[in-house]
Amino acid sequence: MDDTMQHTGPGPRVAVVCLGNICRSPMADVVLNARLAEAGADVVVHSFGTASWHVGKPMDERSAATLSARGYDATQHRASHFTAAHAGAYDLVLAMDEANHADLLAIGVPADRLRRFRDFDPEPGDGNVPDPYYGGEEGFHDVLAMIERSADAILAHVTGVRR
Repeated sequence: MDDTMQHTGPGPRVAVVCLGNICRSPMADVVLNARLAEAGADVVVHSFGTASWHVGKPMDERSAATLSARGYDATQHRASHFTAAHAGAYDLVLAMDEANHADLLAIGVPADRLRRFRDFDPEPGDGNVPDPYYGGEEGFHDVLAMIERSADAILAHVTGVRR
Protein backbone atom coordinates (compact mmCIF):
# COMPACT_ATOMS: atom_id res chain seq x y z
CA MET A 1 0.00 0.00 0.00
CA ASP A 2 1.47 3.40 -0.93
CA ASP A 3 1.65 6.24 1.56
CA THR A 4 -1.37 7.99 0.01
CA MET A 5 -3.50 5.10 1.25
CA GLN A 6 -2.45 5.61 4.88
CA HIS A 7 -5.11 7.46 6.85
CA THR A 8 -3.55 9.91 9.29
CA GLY A 9 -6.63 10.84 11.29
CA PRO A 10 -10.37 10.62 11.67
CA GLY A 11 -11.07 13.46 9.26
CA PRO A 12 -12.32 13.10 5.71
CA ARG A 13 -10.04 12.10 2.82
CA VAL A 14 -10.07 14.11 -0.41
CA ALA A 15 -8.37 13.26 -3.72
CA VAL A 16 -7.83 15.86 -6.43
CA VAL A 17 -7.27 14.32 -9.86
CA CYS A 18 -6.16 15.59 -13.26
CA LEU A 19 -4.45 13.84 -16.16
CA GLY A 20 -0.72 13.83 -15.38
CA ASN A 21 -0.59 15.17 -11.81
CA ILE A 22 1.95 17.86 -12.61
CA CYS A 23 -0.18 20.98 -13.26
CA ARG A 24 -3.77 21.33 -12.06
CA SER A 25 -4.24 18.77 -9.31
CA PRO A 26 -0.94 19.51 -7.54
CA MET A 27 -1.82 23.20 -7.56
CA ALA A 28 -5.19 22.35 -6.03
CA ASP A 29 -3.54 20.02 -3.51
CA VAL A 30 -1.17 22.77 -2.32
CA VAL A 31 -3.91 25.41 -2.07
CA LEU A 32 -6.38 23.10 -0.30
CA ASN A 33 -3.77 21.90 2.17
CA ALA A 34 -2.73 25.50 2.92
CA ARG A 35 -6.34 26.53 3.54
CA LEU A 36 -7.02 23.45 5.66
CA ALA A 37 -3.91 24.13 7.75
CA GLU A 38 -5.04 27.74 8.30
CA ALA A 39 -8.43 26.46 9.45
CA GLY A 40 -6.91 23.74 11.65
CA ALA A 41 -9.07 21.19 9.86
CA ASP A 42 -8.32 17.47 10.09
CA VAL A 43 -8.66 16.58 6.42
CA VAL A 44 -6.29 14.50 4.30
CA VAL A 45 -5.79 15.80 0.75
CA HIS A 46 -3.77 14.04 -1.95
CA SER A 47 -3.45 14.69 -5.66
CA PHE A 48 -3.17 12.19 -8.50
CA GLY A 49 -3.16 11.77 -12.24
CA THR A 50 -5.28 9.33 -14.20
CA ALA A 51 -2.17 8.64 -16.30
CA SER A 52 1.13 7.35 -14.92
CA TRP A 53 3.53 9.25 -17.19
CA HIS A 54 5.01 11.52 -14.51
CA VAL A 55 4.95 9.33 -11.37
CA GLY A 56 7.61 10.48 -8.92
CA LYS A 57 8.34 13.75 -10.71
CA PRO A 58 7.84 17.23 -9.23
CA MET A 59 5.09 19.47 -10.51
CA ASP A 60 5.53 21.39 -13.73
CA GLU A 61 7.91 24.28 -13.10
CA ARG A 62 5.30 26.77 -14.36
CA SER A 63 2.78 25.48 -11.80
CA ALA A 64 5.41 25.67 -9.06
CA ALA A 65 6.42 29.21 -10.07
CA THR A 66 2.79 30.35 -10.12
CA LEU A 67 2.18 28.93 -6.66
CA SER A 68 5.46 30.27 -5.25
CA ALA A 69 4.70 33.77 -6.56
CA ARG A 70 1.49 33.66 -4.47
CA GLY A 71 3.33 32.49 -1.32
CA TYR A 72 2.56 28.77 -1.46
CA ASP A 73 5.13 26.01 -0.93
CA ALA A 74 5.32 24.00 -4.16
CA THR A 75 8.44 22.00 -3.28
CA GLN A 76 7.01 18.82 -1.76
CA HIS A 77 4.87 17.45 -4.58
CA ARG A 78 5.73 14.22 -6.39
CA ALA A 79 3.31 12.93 -9.01
CA SER A 80 1.15 9.91 -8.17
CA HIS A 81 -1.13 7.70 -10.24
CA PHE A 82 -4.78 7.16 -9.27
CA THR A 83 -5.65 3.47 -9.63
CA ALA A 84 -8.58 1.21 -8.83
CA ALA A 85 -6.99 0.64 -5.40
CA HIS A 86 -7.70 4.30 -4.59
CA ALA A 87 -11.30 4.26 -5.87
CA GLY A 88 -12.99 3.62 -2.53
CA ALA A 89 -10.30 5.10 -0.28
CA TYR A 90 -11.48 8.72 -0.48
CA ASP A 91 -14.62 10.39 0.84
CA LEU A 92 -14.53 12.96 -1.95
CA VAL A 93 -12.78 12.70 -5.31
CA LEU A 94 -12.51 15.94 -7.26
CA ALA A 95 -11.93 15.63 -11.01
CA MET A 96 -10.39 18.63 -12.70
CA ASP A 97 -12.39 18.20 -15.91
CA GLU A 98 -15.08 16.10 -17.56
CA ALA A 99 -12.56 13.67 -19.13
CA ASN A 100 -10.97 13.04 -15.73
CA HIS A 101 -14.46 12.58 -14.26
CA ALA A 102 -15.29 9.92 -16.86
CA ASP A 103 -11.93 8.17 -16.31
CA LEU A 104 -12.51 8.09 -12.55
CA LEU A 105 -15.97 6.59 -12.97
CA ALA A 106 -14.44 3.93 -15.24
CA ILE A 107 -11.75 3.20 -12.62
CA GLY A 108 -14.50 2.54 -10.09
CA VAL A 109 -14.87 5.70 -8.02
CA PRO A 110 -18.39 5.62 -6.55
CA ALA A 111 -20.52 8.26 -8.29
CA ASP A 112 -21.75 9.63 -4.96
CA ARG A 113 -18.16 10.48 -3.97
CA LEU A 114 -17.13 12.01 -7.30
CA ARG A 115 -17.48 15.70 -8.20
CA ARG A 116 -15.74 18.12 -10.49
CA PHE A 117 -13.52 20.62 -8.72
CA ARG A 118 -15.32 23.58 -10.24
CA ASP A 119 -18.69 22.32 -9.03
CA PHE A 120 -17.64 24.43 -6.02
CA ASP A 121 -16.59 27.52 -8.01
CA PRO A 122 -18.73 30.54 -7.09
CA GLU A 123 -18.28 31.91 -10.63
CA PRO A 124 -20.21 30.40 -13.52
CA GLY A 125 -18.39 28.31 -16.08
CA ASP A 126 -18.41 24.99 -17.86
CA GLY A 127 -17.28 23.09 -14.76
CA ASN A 128 -13.83 22.26 -16.11
CA VAL A 129 -10.44 23.45 -14.91
CA PRO A 130 -8.62 23.76 -18.25
CA ASP A 131 -5.27 22.05 -18.66
CA PRO A 132 -2.63 24.81 -18.95
CA TYR A 133 0.19 22.44 -19.96
CA TYR A 134 0.33 23.32 -23.67
CA GLY A 135 -0.50 26.98 -23.26
CA GLY A 136 1.29 30.03 -21.98
CA GLU A 137 2.00 31.28 -18.49
CA GLU A 138 -1.35 33.08 -18.27
CA GLY A 139 -3.16 29.71 -18.26
CA PHE A 140 -1.43 28.76 -15.01
CA HIS A 141 -2.55 32.03 -13.39
CA ASP A 142 -6.12 31.43 -14.59
CA VAL A 143 -6.07 27.89 -13.16
CA LEU A 144 -4.78 29.14 -9.80
CA ALA A 145 -7.54 31.75 -9.68
CA MET A 146 -10.18 29.05 -10.29
CA ILE A 147 -8.63 26.86 -7.61
CA GLU A 148 -8.44 29.64 -5.05
CA ARG A 149 -12.05 30.69 -5.73
CA SER A 150 -13.26 27.12 -5.27
CA ALA A 151 -11.09 26.19 -2.29
CA ASP A 152 -13.16 27.88 0.40
CA ALA A 153 -16.38 26.24 -0.82
CA ILE A 154 -14.65 22.85 -0.85
CA LEU A 155 -13.37 23.47 2.67
CA ALA A 156 -16.88 24.35 3.81
CA HIS A 157 -18.34 21.27 2.09
CA VAL A 158 -15.83 18.89 3.66
CA THR A 159 -15.54 20.39 7.14
CA GLY A 160 -18.48 22.74 7.66
CA VAL A 161 -15.93 25.51 8.33
CA ARG A 162 -16.49 28.77 6.47
CA ARG A 163 -13.67 31.26 5.90
